[in-house]
Amino acid sequence: MDILLVMCLGILVGRFFFPQKAKKWNEVASLLCTLVLIFSMGAMLGRKEGFLHQLLTLGTQSFLFFLIPTVLSIVAVYILTKRFMKKHDGKDKEENA
Repeated sequence: MDILLVMCLGILVGRFFFPQKAKKWNEVASLLCTLVLIFSMGAMLGRKEGFLHQLLTLGTQSFLFFLIPTVLSIVAVYILTKRFMKKHDGKDKEENA
């Protein structure tokens, strides 16, 4: 919760109090900080024992978390479409003409 408050405060300060001239420097600093963060996270993960095995397990779990809801959603939409959507024959078009 504290992180959200600090982020919202940063947005407000950046929107209303940050000088326009410094925005370009701020973008460059943000990009550099993001690159350092990604590099340090990669270095931290690279030091872990059995990281590749953990990554494989996490990948399998993530795939199942994607696959099961997707398949069930498709089946539910198919069933609901068959039940509630009316089929339009060519007869309706001929009768109206």
